[in-house]
Amino acid sequence: MIRHTGRTPRELRNIQIKTNVFKYPEGSVVIAFGDTEVICNATVQPQASKQAASAQGWISVEYNQLPRATGQRQSRKSLTAADENLSETIGKALRGVCDLSRLEEREIVIDCDVVQADGATQSASLTGAFVALRLAVNRLLAQNELASDPIRENVAGVGVALLPDGTCVLDPDEYEEEQALVGMSLVMNEGGDFLSIQAFGADTSFSGNDLNELLHYGVVGIESLIAAQKEALVDKTHEVPEKTIVIATGNVGKAKEFAALFGAAGYEIKTLKDFPDLPDVAETGTTFEANARLKAETISQLIQQPVLADDSGLCVDALSGMPGVYSARFAGEQKSDAANNAKLLHELYDVPDEKRGAHFHCTLVFAAPQKDSLVVSADWYGRIGRIPRGDYGFGYDPLFIPDGMEKTSAELLPAEKNHLSHRGQAMAKLQDQWQAWLEGPVKGA
Repeated sequence: MIRHTGRTPRELRNIQIKTNVFKYPEGSVVIAFGDTEVICNATVQPQASKQAASAQGWISVEYNQLPRATGQRQSRKSLTAADENLSETIGKALRGVCDLSRLEEREIVIDCDVVQADGATQSASLTGAFVALRLAVNRLLAQNELASDPIRENVAGVGVALLPDGTCVLDPDEYEEEQALVGMSLVMNEGGDFLSIQAFGADTSFSGNDLNELLHYGVVGIESLIAAQKEALVDKTHEVPEKTIVIATGNVGKAKEFAALFGAAGYEIKTLKDFPDLPDVAETGTTFEANARLKAETISQLIQQPVLADDSGLCVDALSGMPGVYSARFAGEQKSDAANNAKLLHELYDVPDEKRGAHFHCTLVFAAPQKDSLVVSADWYGRIGRIPRGDYGFGYDPLFIPDGMEKTSAELLPAEKNHLSHRGQAMAKLQDQWQAWLEGPVKGA
């Protein structure tokens, strides 16, 4: 089916997000979903709302339509009950992806003013409001006014509808909203969790299959909108030399491990510290490869450069492979090496030495525009000791005793460890392949 605008059922309207449009707000955005246009301005206020809990900040939203946003001029008025409900829905979604305690008793107010309404004003407002919030928080972080980033992940919204002929459509405009038997407004975070589902429509019923199709279309649409948010937030003025490879880490020490490998072929190395405006990529995968792909392919798409990412972790036999992809946050989101090691020793307290087998795993994913990603993996086998030993390394190194040794990984000199380790083995595999892959033909050539 082709819709009245020429779009396919699963196709979004043309999405445009312009950032830093205005002089005064800490974050300003003009977002367009087709002919729907919304101005989203974020203002940082030094004192949190009375609604905030003690010692934490708050995020609030005021949604409104300008008098001539529709076909007939409406009188200027105070917020209606419907406007207040939309304001709270958007505000709740934004608060749902933030740690408000990290705002440190300040409030960010986001004004969403609909300039032109052609359907999906709530979805456009929420999607733009997040970008305005991100810009305001980035400014606070750059000015060292926040100790840490309060935003955990992106969030966006989209509309879906069931038309009279039984067709499900994504991102309906005003005409399709008026024709729809059922309309649905969805809000979802980057991790794939719904924060809000609102359904409305005529006096009719619809099937479970219709519901599943509407939800599926909505998920596809929101994933595209989050990608558009991230692209809008990238600093496109950042010039990158032609022969540059970006290592998807902020850890300069880890990047140095790759400098010799790529430098010998004349490539310059950069890290995420060279791209401070890049949004964080949520590691929502359930495998090492999935997480490494998410980082490498998302960042490569955003900056149009070759990007190498790794995902590594410890897999313990007696724990059915745990902590695995959760290695960095095994003991909690604070990502403490000491806490992770303490939790691991606790979990293995009564496990005999002969059953304390484990291995480190590393997957490297090399992504580049117009290329299928290059993937290599390696494992380093050993066992888990009973007390931490050694001053080198990081993470679980003080507990990991490689096969054939009595020393822990943290007792090995860095050069020896780098040669034996899972990352060292993966880099050796990469060394044999990367240059022919990167300098070879692109897809479709």
